[in-house]
Amino acid sequence: MFGIGGGELVFILFIVLMLFGSDKVPEIARTMGKAMAQLKNATNDIKSEIQKGAEANGLDQNALNSITGNINAQINDAKANLLGDSTNVTSNLLGDTATEIDKVKEDIDSISGPVKRQL
Repeated sequence: MFGIGGGELVFILFIVLMLFGSDKVPEIARTMGKAMAQLKNATNDIKSEIQKGAEANGLDQNALNSITGNINAQINDAKANLLGDSTNVTSNLLGDTATEIDKVKEDIDSISGPVKRQL
């Protein structure tokens, strides 16, 4: 699935769960599902309108298939860009988190002497 292995997918889902919390994840998934359904319905509506217009104007089926193929390619490119952007955001967040963890480790390593507890 998108060139992502099972372990990577579980890790990404864990990070999403940590970022948004367990109460927001179902809401986000529901919203994404509704958006995908609306996109699918809009695509089907566009296809049917093109087909009706082509039949009314007497275009042949090959031209209609070509137009429909171009529309599908554009939609798939938009989906890939949308999903690619979310992957980049996730990788940026992970990179920033790793950098911050390294800074804290360096700070801890630089502490010398006894450590006092603060109450």
